[in-house]
Amino acid sequence: MISRKELLFQIVLHVIILLFFSFDRNEGATINVDKVLFRLFYSVATVSITYYLMPKYLYKRKYWQFFLGFAVVVTCVICIEELILEPIFFAGTPRGDQFPGIYISLLTVLPTMIMLSGCKFGWDALQKQDEIDELQSTIQESELQFLRSQINPHFLFNNLNNLYSYALQNSPKTPEIILEMSGVLRYMLYESKEQFVSLNKEIEQLDNFIRLYKLQIETRGHVNFETSGIEPGYKIAPLILIVFIENAFKHSQSGQSSNIEIDISVKMTGSVLEFHCTNNFEVVPSLDTIAKGIGLQNVQKRLQLLYPHKHHLEISEKNKSYIVYLRLELEKA
Repeated sequence: MISRKELLFQIVLHVIILLFFSFDRNEGATINVDKVLFRLFYSVATVSITYYLMPKYLYKRKYWQFFLGFAVVVTCVICIEELILEPIFFAGTPRGDQFPGIYISLLTVLPTMIMLSGCKFGWDALQKQDEIDELQSTIQESELQFLRSQINPHFLFNNLNNLYSYALQNSPKTPEIILEMSGVLRYMLYESKEQFVSLNKEIEQLDNFIRLYKLQIETRGHVNFETSGIEPGYKIAPLILIVFIENAFKHSQSGQSSNIEIDISVKMTGSVLEFHCTNNFEVVPSLDTIAKGIGLQNVQKRLQLLYPHKHHLEISEKNKSYIVYLRLELEKA
């Protein structure tokens, strides 16, 4: 069904085409009524092309059927014009009594029909592109929601195991760990549903997250977290940086029981955020490398979707240390 917007477009287009081809400079720059009537006939005939042949054949890639139908419509227009309309409007004149030939007739009929059909094709192409853009946006948002939904189970699985071991030991820090864990989960479940969140709020949650893991390390090592240049008003995709920090703690604790060293820094220069995370580790044959983690694959995909051409991620392994560097170009909230 034709929309009001398209109906208005077609009306304006037809009026412009009619005026353009009906204007006669040789007769005192006036509008020729005969030309208006004939162009109006061409316009009506073109409707069968734009609203029947094009959707039924051209858009379904049935090109031969479309061009055959187009040729039939043009032939019918020329026959009706030469055999019926011109003898009525130009009776007793050479134009009404003679057939000027196929070439002249095509030069008269085709310009109007091709211009109207071309404009309709352009309109449909723009509408189709809008539909594609909307579909891609919907798919992207669904994919992002799916990726974010994976973070919560990933976080839970990693922390419930630690919590279980503390509970078995009747550690006095178990209630504190549960409290910190509930705060981080609350942020993940309720406050990070938006595509972007305040950078300051995300930094605050990073600090809470690091405190949670510090409780698990206790006196087995040292964790350093520094921020500099963080300015209010910027936004960032939620839970992007947490994945790298979680991996740092996970891999540091998996292979060693002491001398854990984790260094994390977040720095801003203008609108550019630079994130560094370095952690030491002991080689364990059964331990997957950071490059194989589900969480890392998740965050890499999210970076590609949310920051195309606006991020740079480097992950390296050197002297029994994992080094993560992420550069993001942030936007104002």
